[in-house]
Amino acid sequence: MIIPCIDLMGGKVVQLVQGRDKALEGGTIAEMLKRFAGFDTIQVIDLDAAIGSGENSALVEELAAKAKCRIGGGVRSAERFSKLVSQGADRVIVGTAAFSSNGIHREFLQQLDPAKAIIALDSKGGRIVVKGWREAVNLTAEEVIGELLPYCSGFLCTYVDKEGMMQGTDLDWFAQLRAATSHEITAAGGITTLDDVRALQAMNIHAALGMAIYTGRLSLDDLRALNG
Repeated sequence: MIIPCIDLMGGKVVQLVQGRDKALEGGTIAEMLKRFAGFDTIQVIDLDAAIGSGENSALVEELAAKAKCRIGGGVRSAERFSKLVSQGADRVIVGTAAFSSNGIHREFLQQLDPAKAIIALDSKGGRIVVKGWREAVNLTAEEVIGELLPYCSGFLCTYVDKEGMMQGTDLDWFAQLRAATSHEITAAGGITTLDDVRALQAMNIHAALGMAIYTGRLSLDDLRALNG
């Protein structure tokens, strides 16, 4: 499955490079939904909420009401998780709160409905990064993915080293993760070409696409055909 991404910051649709530098802005919510018509699921990340600098709740709620969305960013309480589900999120992405200084934050994860939960395993320099990719924890995705299986129905695995850079991704890393679990995996970070997407599909891994779509590097019509 190919999943277009809508990232929100400051009330606008944006694309960042490695989660830090804004590269471009997209259209309005209505325009983006029209562009992404025909794709089963859209991934929505509230970047302000992820960083802890605010939120874009009205836009998130609008998207959840109008499309099948998996939503993340700032989901640091069971209440926030449940609220997103009640607002219409198909599934909710949990990143920072899934980890603590001691490792996996099991007490938090046990409060969530695993059928609705996707855990983000975002990797930079080989380590899992949290808080909008601004802090690293002393764990690798490969180490913990097996221990996280009871708490979720899938994983969003972002190769942050290549995020937004249009230089390709690390297919070997995704292959290692695929070998570690039969749970759903969605890949993100640096996916640039149709060959990248096909390689992930061959591994039974979904592709979440942002920069390559927004810059026109990948055609939405080509992706719809590949998705079909």
